[in-house]
Amino acid sequence: MLHIPIQLKITLLSFGIIVFSIIIGGLIVLGNVAALKEEEIGKRSMITAHTVAEMPEVKTLVQKDGAWNQLNPIIEKLRIIHNADYIVVLNQQKIRYSHPVREKLGTVSTGSDEVAAFAEHVYLSKTQGELGVSVRAFVPIIDRNNEQVGVVMVGNIVPTFWNLVRDFEKDILVVLLLPLLFGICGSWILGAHIKRETFHLEPHQISRLLVERTAAFNAMHEGVIAIDSNEVITIFNEKAKQMLGIKGNVVGKQIRDVVSDTRLPEILESTQPIYNQEIQIQHKNIVSSRVPIKVDNKIVGAVAIFQDRTEVTKMAEELTGVKAFVEALRVQNHEHMNKLHTIAGLIQLGNLEQALQFVFQTTEEQEELTRFLSKNIHHDSIAGLLISKVSRGKELGIELIIDKNTSLQEFPENLDHHDFVHILGNLIENSFAALQMVHDDRKQVFVSIIHDENYCEIIIEDNGCGIPDSIRNKIFDYGYTTKGSNGSGIGLYLVSQIVEKGNGEIEIHSSPNEGTTFYISFPMSNMKEVNHG
Repeated sequence: MLHIPIQLKITLLSFGIIVFSIIIGGLIVLGNVAALKEEEIGKRSMITAHTVAEMPEVKTLVQKDGAWNQLNPIIEKLRIIHNADYIVVLNQQKIRYSHPVREKLGTVSTGSDEVAAFAEHVYLSKTQGELGVSVRAFVPIIDRNNEQVGVVMVGNIVPTFWNLVRDFEKDILVVLLLPLLFGICGSWILGAHIKRETFHLEPHQISRLLVERTAAFNAMHEGVIAIDSNEVITIFNEKAKQMLGIKGNVVGKQIRDVVSDTRLPEILESTQPIYNQEIQIQHKNIVSSRVPIKVDNKIVGAVAIFQDRTEVTKMAEELTGVKAFVEALRVQNHEHMNKLHTIAGLIQLGNLEQALQFVFQTTEEQEELTRFLSKNIHHDSIAGLLISKVSRGKELGIELIIDKNTSLQEFPENLDHHDFVHILGNLIENSFAALQMVHDDRKQVFVSIIHDENYCEIIIEDNGCGIPDSIRNKIFDYGYTTKGSNGSGIGLYLVSQIVEKGNGEIEIHSSPNEGTTFYISFPMSNMKEVNHG
């Protein structure tokens, strides 16, 4: 299929419109000019006819038999002076006393339109002759006795359309060429501007991109909603409709009329992106990232990409579960290898009793920790996390102390075990990182989880390097990290989002080179029971 470039299309279309407009306008103008010309010819013919009819020589000679040879030369001179095409003088018997064709002098006129003139009528008539359409003026000749003695007929040929075109040839060329020239130049410039505005893409390319974009958005596993600067929906893919229970085509509608709680219009006002935030839309827990759309540093819209939190949690559980399992195996393997080396060394030294005592002691410590966590923490993933962190701490030379009063049987409102895994895992790892930056012989991390019917409190305390006052207000910002390339800047941001979701509060107490304490408190209203799993 042949695709004509849009710039050429616009130019050709404008050229055609201008030519068509000029032709229509020209026909109207020439029609008006022809009407005015015909009216002018009629008036001039009538004046000439009256002039001839009032001449004494005409009144006298038209009454004499055979006087046409005397009258015709006089009339011919008048014809030339008045620029008439022909002047015919008839007596009462319709005999021609003057005529541009000499052979017709003295012959009888057989015309049908001069009858009324012999009844003393003055009028104009229009007739088709051999030379073309002509306008003829008829005026009766009245003698001194007020009696009609003849008729004067003055005729002038009406110019044809092509005669008028030739008469206005130069004007027509100017009127035709100038608009065409400016029209073509303007159309070409307009086409070039449109090409720039459409990133030099042709309409068929834009159409193909639109189809591909729509298909790509509908194939995505995430919901996608986009709005323009007027909060009008420009994208609403099928996954978003499925998740939010929306039916039909909603593109072009106001986002607040379709889904009132997307929080997408807020991005147009704040102009700041928000990533991985848990919000409720249509009474569903959604993980949403909302980003402003900028063109030339101007906000032209906003886009939201979101997933049902159930699906996100399932994927996160699979990923983090595998990662935690591998890490736990690695730490356990390393710890057991160290213990085996210790036992082997004691046996080689002949200290069999001491080796046996070491085995009993190690087994008892592990079993005691496992029993304690299984009894007080009613969710295996949180208990498993704490066990793995204890082992991880030993590997790093850090003692992880779990408060003997630690207990977790119920979760605060809007929170679950994934949220607690995020909070504990991130804060403990941050404490490990802080302790690796100090040279203290006794590195410790204290963990406490306590709750009653009103509040749930989480305390993570370490004696690490502390948090400088200059960055304390930044640590919860998305992407901010003090770990350089080893950090993602997401951990504490997610912790703050979970605290906000659970309507909780977070406090930080930190002193340089003395340590840091994170204190988190959640209300326990409408709490959810913790189940093993």
